[in-house]
Amino acid sequence: MTRTLRCFMPLALAAGLAACASAPPRDGAVANPATPLDQYRVQVTPRPEEVLLAIHAQGLSGPQADALLGLLAGWRAADGGAIRIQAPASGVDSAAAYRMGESVRAFLISHGAPPAAVQVIGYDAGGHLRPPMIVGYLRYEAQIPDCGESWDNLSSNWNNRVSANFGCAVTANLAAQIANPADLAGPRAMDAPDAARRADVLAKYREGAITSSESDDRSTGVVSQVVR
Repeated sequence: MTRTLRCFMPLALAAGLAACASAPPRDGAVANPATPLDQYRVQVTPRPEEVLLAIHAQGLSGPQADALLGLLAGWRAADGGAIRIQAPASGVDSAAAYRMGESVRAFLISHGAPPAAVQVIGYDAGGHLRPPMIVGYLRYEAQIPDCGESWDNLSSNWNNRVSANFGCAVTANLAAQIANPADLAGPRAMDAPDAARRADVLAKYREGAITSSESDDRSTGVVSQVVR
């Protein structure tokens, strides 16, 4: 009997350790979350936002200008990156496509798009007789997880795992409320520094003067004066 117990003791210990080990992640969940709030993460996927314009030798039409204005408004709201103007390389008059592309670029720049952000490139029309000009940018969408579809038995949690739905509602609310999902994909580019302010601070630093801004009565923390 003692010999049998000695033989089966390593197997029992291995089974116990396997029971305490983390199970593979469920669909949409993070493996080995530190806390229930870490179990779900907002997934961000890129999606192109584009308008297709028929090529006219005389330039932009009125409806095309309105469509570009709507595209530009969405680009500002999404803090988009480059705006690409894709002109067909075949299947259309190359001179008309070139004039159309330059007209679209000039229109976007005249309505506030930075010149460095507007790019004109060519694309293969694939044999189409009247290929359109494609104008668009890349925007991001947050994927909201589906919560509450299935629940674990909270009264029987022998492996001490986090319940499948814990943290899902918080992540879903965050994904639904964030204004620009691109902020979850990466940090925004920093604005250009204030060269004048930097030169002023360096000059004061070299002179041994105080580099901070001068304080006034509004920075003392006094909210109001009581009239007695």
